[in-house]
Amino acid sequence: MASILLQLTYMLPDCAAGALLYALLYRPRKRCLRGKGLFSPPLRELVMLLLWMYSAGMAVLTLSPEPGWLYHGLQGDWSPFFRLAWMGERVSLRPFSDLDSLHNLLGNILMFVPFGLLAGVLRQGMRWKHALLLGLGITGFIECWQLLVGRYSDIDDVILNTVGVLLGWMLWRGLARIGRIVRKTDLKKRQKEIDKTA
Repeated sequence: MASILLQLTYMLPDCAAGALLYALLYRPRKRCLRGKGLFSPPLRELVMLLLWMYSAGMAVLTLSPEPGWLYHGLQGDWSPFFRLAWMGERVSLRPFSDLDSLHNLLGNILMFVPFGLLAGVLRQGMRWKHALLLGLGITGFIECWQLLVGRYSDIDDVILNTVGVLLGWMLWRGLARIGRIVRKTDLKKRQKEIDKTA
């Protein structure tokens, strides 16, 4: 639990930066949408804000030399960003050859669930193939980048992170289906009430 709280502490400055970037781009984005005759409702904008914040927070955990690099750097303890030495020894391409702790396995899945969930909300009609490509694209980029900053790159992370994105998409699909069922049930109840009064 302490490890999770520490990771969240590392994410907070970048989450705030993501919110700031969203706020700076909000008006130009709205003008662009209006120019195309499009409208983005408030709930969609809230989901977009959450995606910007989460993406920025995840960037500090996954794209820096170590999860606390920015946090420690802001306190004056800067280390080099790019480290190219021993790159060949920091790659594992054999799936599940070195199973980590349950905490690490679940963490690699759960930390990518929000990407699938939020992307599903923002892109109506998103199919599992899109979620799969999104997961592979995001995590593939992260793993390649991590080689440049001195971290280990592991095919297990690509697999588990992609599973996380797919689970997030499945969660969105399930919630959307429940929402449709509730709306249909509510409409049927209203129709019965109208029929009784008529």
